[in-house]
Amino acid sequence: MKKELSPPFKITNDILNLVYEIGELVGKISAEKEFEKNLTLRKENRIKTIYSSLAIEQNTLTLEQVTDVINGKRVLAPLKDIKEVQNAYEIYERLDELNENSMKDLLLAHKIMTSELIKESGRFRSKNAGVYQGDKLIHMGTLPEYIPELIDNLFLWLKNSKEHPLIKAAVFHYEFEFIHPFQDGNGRIGRLWHSLILSKWKKFFAWLPIESLVQKYQKEYYIAINNSNKDGESTEFILFILEIIKETLIELVETQKMTDKVIDKMTDKNKERVKLLMKYLGQNDSISNKEAQSLLGISEATARRFLNSLVKENLLVAVGEYKARKYIKK
Repeated sequence: MKKELSPPFKITNDILNLVYEIGELVGKISAEKEFEKNLTLRKENRIKTIYSSLAIEQNTLTLEQVTDVINGKRVLAPLKDIKEVQNAYEIYERLDELNENSMKDLLLAHKIMTSELIKESGRFRSKNAGVYQGDKLIHMGTLPEYIPELIDNLFLWLKNSKEHPLIKAAVFHYEFEFIHPFQDGNGRIGRLWHSLILSKWKKFFAWLPIESLVQKYQKEYYIAINNSNKDGESTEFILFILEIIKETLIELVETQKMTDKVIDKMTDKNKERVKLLMKYLGQNDSISNKEAQSLLGISEATARRFLNSLVKENLLVAVGEYKARKYIKK
C-alpha cells in the first residue's frame, strides 16, 4: 500500500475561527436557497469568476467583452484572449462532472482550459519551469520527473484527509501551485480546483466568484504564497484564502439583504423592472438611460426617475456626466 505524505500546515485558532464564521455565513445562504435557484445570478457570478481568474493571468478582455464572448457575440480582441475565455467557460460549465479526487479529471480540465493555446495541453510539463516577477525568479517548480508522484500523493491526501473542506481546498490550492505541474495554466487550474473541492461540500461554491477577490487582493495573494514557500508550510496561505472566502460570503449576504429590502417596498410593476434590470446588469457592465427605456418599455423621464431611485437605495452607482451617464451595480 502506498504511503501517504501529509502536506505541512498548522491549524491555528484564527483558522478555526474563520472556518466557524464561514460555516455560519454558508448556513444563511443555504437557508435562503435564492442563490441556487437564481439562474441569472449564477451566470453573472460565473462570468465574474472567469473574468477575474483570467485577468490575474494578464488576459486583456474587459468584463463586458468576456460576457459577449460567452454569449456568442463577436469581440475585437486578441484571438488568444478570446480562446482563453471560451476554454474557461467550457470547463467551469462542466464543473459538476469532475471528480475532485481524480488526477485523470485534473488533466482533462487542463486540456480543456489550455486547448489550442499550449503544446503540452492536458499533460504534465516535460521541462523545468519557474514563477517569475519581471526577470526575478521567485519560485522554481518541482523537477518534471517528480511531478506525477507528488500530484498523485496530493490527491491521496485530499481523498483521505479528515480536515474540513475549507482547509483541504486551501492546502490543495497551495501545494498544487508549489509543484507547478504544467507548462502554463497552473494558476487557473489551481483556482478552478479550489472551487471544485468547495462545491462538493456546498453546491453554491461552484458559482461563487472567489476569484474576484483574489484579483482584488492579487498582491496579497502572491505574498501569502511566497511567505508560505519561505515557511515551508501553507498556514499563511490558508488564513489568506479563508479571509477571502469570508469577505465574498459577507458581500453576497449583504447584497441579497439590501436588494430584498428595496424590492419589498416596491410596487409589483417596479419589482419586475428591478428583476429585468439586474438580469441585464448580470450580463453587461452598465446600463444607460436609453438602454433602460428600451429594456423596460418606459419613457426617458420615467427611466431617469427609476434609475435615480435605485442609486438612492444604494443598488446602483451613477457614473459619468448627465448625457453620457451610465449606471452600474454597486
